[in-house]
Amino acid sequence: MKPRITVITLGVDHLERSLKFYRDGLGLQTEGIQGEEFEHGAVVFFDLQNGLKLALWNRKDLANEAKVRQTSPSPTECTIGHNVGSKEEVDMVMEQARKAGAVIPDEAHDTFWGGYAGHFQDPDGHLWEVVWNPQWDLEFML
Repeated sequence: MKPRITVITLGVDHLERSLKFYRDGLGLQTEGIQGEEFEHGAVVFFDLQNGLKLALWNRKDLANEAKVRQTSPSPTECTIGHNVGSKEEVDMVMEQARKAGAVIPDEAHDTFWGGYAGHFQDPDGHLWEVVWNPQWDLEFML
């Protein structure tokens, strides 16, 4: 398989609440909720970088589409890593997330491997890691 990941979809419980968190709280750009005219179709897309999109979709609709049973969510299923260019930027993003209403289970701190990181959870419990890794060249990643 060639790595061609273009969309990361998060199942959410309240689409409008999650839209406000990501758009108004974190400042991600979107055209808002689309597809409301379709049963199970309401979705929000955010443009990230290099063609990558973040999608928000109601959990029940995602379960219906994938033909799987909806189960209780767990924040440890995966994390979304947001890499930044400095310790100060980690602190800024963590504070922005806090002001947007995120839960902060792990305040930003120096890591055992030489970086600096913290974690926040969005309104649906999805876990984000905000991290500065001194070994990674962000210019290459953008």
